Amino acid sequence: MQTTPSPESRVPDLADHFLSCSKLGRYLTLFDESRFIITDDFSQGQPVSKVAAAASIFSKDSLVAQAALLPLGLAASGGEPRRMDRYEELFSLIEQQALSDEVRSSAKSLLETGFRAARIKAIAAELGGKINPARIRYQSFLDIVMQLTEKRITAQSFREEFVEFTHDVAGRLDFGIYSFCMDRIFSSPLVPLKAKGYLAAEIINYPPLIRRELITNMITAPAIDPELVRFTRQLIHQELDSMAVTEIYLLETLKSSQLTSGEMEDLLASGKATALAG
Repeated sequence: MQTTPSPESRVPDLADHFLSCSKLGRYLTLFDESRFIITDDFSQGQPVSKVAAAASIFSKDSLVAQAALLPLGLAASGGEPRRMDRYEELFSLIEQQALSDEVRSSAKSLLETGFRAARIKAIAAELGGKINPARIRYQSFLDIVMQLTEKRITAQSFREEFVEFTHDVAGRLDFGIYSFCMDRIFSSPLVPLKAKGYLAAEIINYPPLIRRELITNMITAPAIDPELVRFTRQLIHQELDSMAVTEIYLLETLKSSQLTSGEMEDLLASGKATALAG
């Protein structure tokens, strides 16, 4: 006789995890926090519709949200007529609730055109037009990083190159790829500490969501120079208000597996977080 699994033994649902990320104002991650979701995650075959739908609605990275919408559109265009009502209902929900303006617009146009393959290809082309040049620019920046590690450019020159690179790819490169690049720079023993400090000083002025993810990634990563962590914590307390400091503290604790996403959400809602961070 089969028994129904208890909530504790149920396999976690990635779509539910995406919802948790959204509630905490975060970019979407894998369960284990090993990396952020990127557009490529929705280009390899057909993902589970529920997961793709959740990503299209809850992703704060518009590129990822748009990429998640495409396999849903393809499934709808090739689906059986008797299931069309379900796809129309799903896309109406996405149009109403998606965080991304581009996704809401795309969902609306797919509904209006009856999920025509030509419209899906047009959306895919628009997305590729943003992503492909940004990834080429990313590859060129990696050469700049190599020049730094080989001491062919100074830390100050590297800072200037980093600022230009960030400006060039803003909104056009998956946040997960950008974050991975920053993580590798901060953890590399070949990158001078001075250059890492320059990057930390730039990131502290980023928009809150991006700053929070990048700074906490660096603070919680293994093998990070303690002096860099000390300098970054000093920047946090000197440059940011108490709420921003609290949010960084809580996310740092979450990423260190000392706090669950539910506990973090409860603390933020109850107003106890500031006292804990102090």
